Amino acid sequence: MSRVFNASDGISRCSWCRASDEYIHYHDHEWGYPVDDDQRLFEKICLEGFQAGLSWLTILNKRENFRKAFKQFDFNRVARFNEKDIERLLQDAGIVRHRGKIEAVINNAHCAVQMVKDEGSLAAFFWSYEPTPAVGQDSTPASTEESKALSKELKKRGWKFVGPTTVYAFMQAMGMVNDHARDCAFYKKAELARKKFKRP
Repeated sequence: MSRVFNASDGISRCSWCRASDEYIHYHDHEWGYPVDDDQRLFEKICLEGFQAGLSWLTILNKRENFRKAFKQFDFNRVARFNEKDIERLLQDAGIVRHRGKIEAVINNAHCAVQMVKDEGSLAAFFWSYEPTPAVGQDSTPASTEESKALSKELKKRGWKFVGPTTVYAFMQAMGMVNDHARDCAFYKKAELARKKFKRP
């Protein structure tokens, strides 16, 4: 199966985003571009955890609801959530109402606060696991040695819903790796952004 397709505008894009206009917009403007903002990094790894067993499109379509429910993923605020907040979130039809995943976000917020104390920032920690770019890769892996190592360290630090596949999807989305297909029109744009990016 081809890794690219030509959309209605004639532009070649990664095949995975053909399902909807929301996917295309996300692919063109977010996926694969490097991020060093701690709040965005925390949001993404939490949403990847919510995606487990679901499609990313389901999560993407609910993203604004998630942001409202979790205080824009300000982990300092989320870390103060209590049982009352959990019950409130379990009644929120705008998000995925899964107690384990909701509790994981609150747990991970506590872990994020501690990580900033220990490492200076989430960005400094996550980007220390940036993989060496693969040469001539024809397919996208579900996980890598780096994502396995990062997953293992996060779990050691108490994070939840951070398996190697979830972590690799996070790394792809946050631009720690450029997994746009080589024939995708946005591959070079993402690569240029990565070259200009100042690692934390």
